[in-house]
Amino acid sequence: MSSSIESFFTSFESLLNQASSLAVVLLLRAAWISCTLPVLAALIPSPQFNAFRHFLLHLAGRGKIMDSSSTKFSIPQRYFCHFYIVGFIWNTFLLVATWIYAYKTAPVVSESSLYSIIASQLTGVSQEFSFHNSHSSMGEYKYGIWNSVFLLLLMEAQVLRRLIESIYVFKYSPSARMHIVGYLTGLFFYTAAPLSLCSTYSVEVFKLVATLLAEFIVKGKDRMQVTESSFRDYVYPLLQLKWYVWIGAAFFFWGWIHQYRCHAILGSIRENGNKVNEYAIPEGDWFEYVSSPHYLAESVIYGGLVIASGFSDITAWLVFVFTVANLSFAAGKTHRWYVRKFEKYPRNRCAIIPLIY
Repeated sequence: MSSSIESFFTSFESLLNQASSLAVVLLLRAAWISCTLPVLAALIPSPQFNAFRHFLLHLAGRGKIMDSSSTKFSIPQRYFCHFYIVGFIWNTFLLVATWIYAYKTAPVVSESSLYSIIASQLTGVSQEFSFHNSHSSMGEYKYGIWNSVFLLLLMEAQVLRRLIESIYVFKYSPSARMHIVGYLTGLFFYTAAPLSLCSTYSVEVFKLVATLLAEFIVKGKDRMQVTESSFRDYVYPLLQLKWYVWIGAAFFFWGWIHQYRCHAILGSIRENGNKVNEYAIPEGDWFEYVSSPHYLAESVIYGGLVIASGFSDITAWLVFVFTVANLSFAAGKTHRWYVRKFEKYPRNRCAIIPLIY
């Protein structure tokens, strides 16, 4: 009788965890859709959306593209660094917690298996991800956990670089402002985007963190159960990820490198300017093709995350669509500003997508 009751509560707890995980995923998707649809509507080239488009442009205004008469409800643009401070701290927490959860949930592989996997990758042979002989759904679940760890690692590289750039590369004018709505949108993005990369497992991850924290408080550091492990045990499973993960990582770092170069160009323009509010036509790298290549590069970065997720993660797709829509909207205004500001601005440059927009 007692075993039946225990089994019932175990099953009930499992169903509750699944329902909680589904709720987190659905809430995130609803949030991304709610934030994306207005921007997509504003991008429609129809006179019926002109008023709405101008309203969103007002909310998205910042720096040089912000109207001087629209400083109400604005804050200094240097607060941009807050996005990356929050993003770095939050993403680091999710990365460490998910990595520990992945290690405790999925057994590590042997060294001989690792060499076999590396050899198959080098010879072009597809290697299916498998920790042990188990049901396929459990294998997919464990694969997804390690895939989320990999995605969070990529996100860590992005937010860390952006944090460093916001401190050392960009020198914002003391008069540069940004709308408070844009500020809140940035905080939302760098909170929701990392969570979206591990949303399916977030409830279990938070539960593990709470359990470890409670054990630490009750038992103390010296009395906690410690499992012997090495750095290799945490890295081996990542090398078993499927081929598309590495293609996605390649796309990610392609955009990552070009965004760094374009930001360096923008930063050098401000450093070389004789006046605080002096601007020049940026040149070099992807600036030869579009007015906002750093936005194009960021779209490539998040496209790389979609590829690395296997194209099947709807939440990752929604993050990508929001990024592209939001940056395309901002790039359009930036491009129009350049054209009005400089008479000799290159006419062959598009706003964000070469030869298209």
